[in-house]
Amino acid sequence: QVQLVESGGGSVQAGGSLRLSCAASGYAGSRKCMGWFRQAPGKEREGVAAISSGGFVIYYADSVKGRFTVSRDNAKNMVYLQMNSLKPEDTAVYYCASRSYDYCPSNWDAPFAYNYWGQGTQVTVSS
Repeated sequence: QVQLVESGGGSVQAGGSLRLSCAASGYAGSRKCMGWFRQAPGKEREGVAAISSGGFVIYYADSVKGRFTVSRDNAKNMVYLQMNSLKPEDTAVYYCASRSYDYCPSNWDAPFAYNYWGQGTQVTVSS
């Protein structure tokens, strides 16, 4: 059974940093495209970043480019999202997601492109 578990969320002030982690188990997660999404109250779930199985292809949403960094450790079946210079508009529940394929498609930010999801972790940024 595939399981994705996020951790590392919390409350920070604007300008601060957080590092989210996603632990994958139950399958060969190290060979799958992994994505990070977020959903704020009353808004649709949006793609934040995605990373291919080998880590060579990475996508970011325009709103987080230059501030967030996605990475992975395939030996540990872990994916990370380093978030710097956080803004109040980054406040949301953040989700880790996995595709069933090793590549990340051009529509990497579409939730329907992913097969497995974590339960989410809350990130709150105060001004």
